[in-house]
Amino acid sequence: MGEGPRILIVDDDESIRKVLAAVLEENGYMIDAAEDGKEAIEKTDKDFYNLALVDIRLPDIEGSKLIAMMRETTPRMRKIIITGFPSLQNAVEALNKGADAYIIKPFDMDKVLQTIKDQLKKYEEEKKYSQERVTEFIETRVKELQEEKTITQKKQR
Repeated sequence: MGEGPRILIVDDDESIRKVLAAVLEENGYMIDAAEDGKEAIEKTDKDFYNLALVDIRLPDIEGSKLIAMMRETTPRMRKIIITGFPSLQNAVEALNKGADAYIIKPFDMDKVLQTIKDQLKKYEEEKKYSQERVTEFIETRVKELQEEKTITQKKQR
C-alpha cells in the first residue's frame, strides 16, 4: 500500500499534536509535526505536504501570518487554521491570509476528519485542473511553434 496524503500539524501544545497525529495516522495519513512557525517553515522548505493544520496562536508567530509565509514554501498545500480562541475577526483574517478552512478547539474529530477529507478532495481537483491547463498550454504552444516554423520556411523560399 502506498503512502497516504502528507499532513503537517503545527501546534505548540504537544498533547494536541500527539492526539491529532494518532487519529490521523489511524485514518491513513502520513503525519509530521512542528511546535512553532520557525520549525514549520523549515519543514515545508525541505519536505512536501498536501495539507497543514496550523494553530492560530503559536509562540513565535500568528498562525494566519504563518500560512501566508507557507504559501511561499508550499503554494498548493491546503491550510487549515485551528483555534481555541474563535472570533469572527480571527476567522476573517485567517481566510484573507490564505486559510482554506477554520476548525475550533475542542475538536469534534468527525468534523476534523471530514474537513481534512474535503480539503484534500479540493487539492486533488485543483491539481487535476492545473495539469489540464498545462497540457492545454503545451498543445497550444506546439501548434503556434509549428505555424511559426511553416511561416519562416515560406519566407525563406
